[in-house]
Amino acid sequence: MPKNLISPASLKNIRPREGRKLTKFHDGEGLYLWVYDDSKKQYKRWFFRYRFNGINKPEIMLGSYPVMSISEARATAENYRELLKNKIDPAQHKKIKKLVGNFETVAREWWAVKMADKSESHKKRVLMSLVNDVFPFIGQKAIGEITAPELLSILRRIEDRGALEVAHRVNGRCSMVFDYAIATGKCVNNPALHLSKALKIVVRKHMAAPTTPEDVAAILKVVDGYNGSFVVRCALKLAPMFFVRPGELRNAEWKDFDFVKKEWSFVATKTNQQHIVPLCKQAIKILAELKQVTGDSIYVFPGVNRGRAMSNNAILAAYRRMGLTSEEVTGHGWRATARTLLDEVLGYPPHIIEQQLAHVVRDPLGRAYNRTKHLEQRKEMMQAWADYLEKLF
Repeated sequence: MPKNLISPASLKNIRPREGRKLTKFHDGEGLYLWVYDDSKKQYKRWFFRYRFNGINKPEIMLGSYPVMSISEARATAENYRELLKNKIDPAQHKKIKKLVGNFETVAREWWAVKMADKSESHKKRVLMSLVNDVFPFIGQKAIGEITAPELLSILRRIEDRGALEVAHRVNGRCSMVFDYAIATGKCVNNPALHLSKALKIVVRKHMAAPTTPEDVAAILKVVDGYNGSFVVRCALKLAPMFFVRPGELRNAEWKDFDFVKKEWSFVATKTNQQHIVPLCKQAIKILAELKQVTGDSIYVFPGVNRGRAMSNNAILAAYRRMGLTSEEVTGHGWRATARTLLDEVLGYPPHIIEQQLAHVVRDPLGRAYNRTKHLEQRKEMMQAWADYLEKLF
């Protein structure tokens, strides 16, 4: 450590030497304070001077006093001395750090590149999780200087509010940001890589799904007696027939329905791929009646505000009003119901069922099936499924 020459107590009143407007006060081993006073205004700035490969290099301005304290200036100068010991030019190192950017800059770049093909809702969720839980703590820090303990402390804050699954998701997203940074030459280490082992275990609960004919029949009978909103009643009846994701049903738009081809075509939320749901005769009958009520809206199931889809909890709330608990049925649960009964009771091939569930299904050569693959078989299956549900009650 250098022998420091400037007294911290003297900094407040330090002035250029008598008869001079500018004086450099040396603190030792390259660090000095540049003081300029023209009687109208005074400037105090920290500089670091050094030699690299035997050559005097341009001085580096560290910051202005008192914004940068003497202890901060000394710590920065010491960091530069360590770089010099390792044959690294401090000025070049500073330039690279500035070019590479901080965590937030790199994370937003990763988000723009890697999330480009995702749904708007997913993109927003990913970005907001970083904005709310990560950027306030390490957003402005150089990405290559972030350590595993720093990142873990952020994840612990999330765990402390009881959001264990969110902590795991945020860690996964941070890990992808660091992987992107490594691939683009912005850092060399991924501190998030093994942090999942330090996080609390998430006990996952499966979506409630009736998977026996008796359970399905009982629920369908209850739904048939629903006497609430006509729009919600139609959604309740179509949910088990279509077995799409709840958000896909809730946000269905009339323009996507072709009653000549008997098809509903839309972009699946998980895969961001075009998906087709064949329309069985029972669904067409319900939709024809519904269109007389909601045909003036872009949405098949509009909310109170006709310009928006029904609320996210409309179907769940209807189930609860009918006395059906979350242990008995959820909007998402019909997908598991269909997967089980179409296979075990109706005997349809699993790959046909999986494709109708809008999962990525690959052929023997590893190629993903396109949206029209096995469409005729799927049309036959969807009609058989609707007939089966109708017979159950």
